[in-house]
Amino acid sequence: MQENASNGGLTVNIMYFVRTLRAAGLPIGPGRLLEALRAVATVGLASREDFYWALHAVLVNRHDQRELFDQAFHIFWRNPKFLERMMSLILPSFGADEPQENPEELSRRIAEAIAADELDESPNSREDKFEYDAAMTWGTNEVLQKKDFENMSADEVSAARAAIKRMRMPISTVPTRRYRPRDVGSQVDMRATLRAALRNGGDIIPLKCRVKDKRHPPIVVLCDISGSMDRYARMMLHFLHTMTNDRDRVHTFLFGTRLTNVTRYLRYKDIDVSLNKISDIVKDWSGGTRIGTCLHDFNRFWSRRVLGQGALVLLITDGLDRDSGEGLAKEMDRLHRSSRRLIWLNPLLRYDLFEPKSRGIKAMMPYVDEFKPIHNLESLIELAEIVGGNGLHSNSSMTNWRERAA
Repeated sequence: MQENASNGGLTVNIMYFVRTLRAAGLPIGPGRLLEALRAVATVGLASREDFYWALHAVLVNRHDQRELFDQAFHIFWRNPKFLERMMSLILPSFGADEPQENPEELSRRIAEAIAADELDESPNSREDKFEYDAAMTWGTNEVLQKKDFENMSADEVSAARAAIKRMRMPISTVPTRRYRPRDVGSQVDMRATLRAALRNGGDIIPLKCRVKDKRHPPIVVLCDISGSMDRYARMMLHFLHTMTNDRDRVHTFLFGTRLTNVTRYLRYKDIDVSLNKISDIVKDWSGGTRIGTCLHDFNRFWSRRVLGQGALVLLITDGLDRDSGEGLAKEMDRLHRSSRRLIWLNPLLRYDLFEPKSRGIKAMMPYVDEFKPIHNLESLIELAEIVGGNGLHSNSSMTNWRERAA
């Protein structure tokens, strides 16, 4: 970037930069472009750092967008230290307990976004389209269904989000304690029968029947948003937004080092509004994980409110606990006793050689009814079948996992 660039040239460059960010997956509209131009005009071009933070303040409004913006800025505006950043990607990195994020995926998305700008004027540049099945409303492209969320390009992420938005999850009904009247049945409602007899003067006693009422059970979701779960948690928020707007009594909690109830924010019809609201209140995104502490807070403050009437609990986490599973078994036992079914969704199951050897996973395994992967569209389809009561529940599979964790 040169300071003596004309205002018109700088405006065009900022416009193309915003366009690149939008193609890479950031929800940026024309209004943001005008705000970015005003911000740059306010701070001036004397300092590259001021220019960076002026655009950052306007174009970034969520924690998960920071790394994408940072890489896009240094690529688009030609940072002299960009070579050092790219060299660092091929050097080995060593983490503590949790797997580290791979910046190469973001770089690939940005490169595709920049290349898309060059081909955008070509009428044949976007011939490949994804089709969606009308029954399950999932992409018929088998490669897209099986591809890991972490390895998807920007176009594939958009197609996956579109598939999730169209999804409708069938939920099985369960009997409640309440009854509803029925013309014919095996159980006589004595109170209704006596009231009907009094209305007729007692000469005729019409028998009134009743049956137990059925309704969808509540669904309670506990989703891990730590660093190792970041990309999967983002896709799961789209899935949870669709599920929350499709049916009632869905309660969603996010946890890393603390527990946050985001149920009310997922009820907004616009997913971008929901994610912006969640970003404002969640302060521990992409941090550490304290599963035992967060489950203790849930059991103490929320379980009696949301786990009534046979609630189904979806626990979404990789089980990597910063506290090494301290107090986790006790809290998992209480959560399991309070719910009708406890389903653990773990993206680490995408690895064929996965072994439940960490302390956190060993502490959680005895109290789980289902143990399933959650890393691509195919796993979401399987989850829908299980929650809907159409999935196969293998007790031998869970027994095998518990034996391997022992």
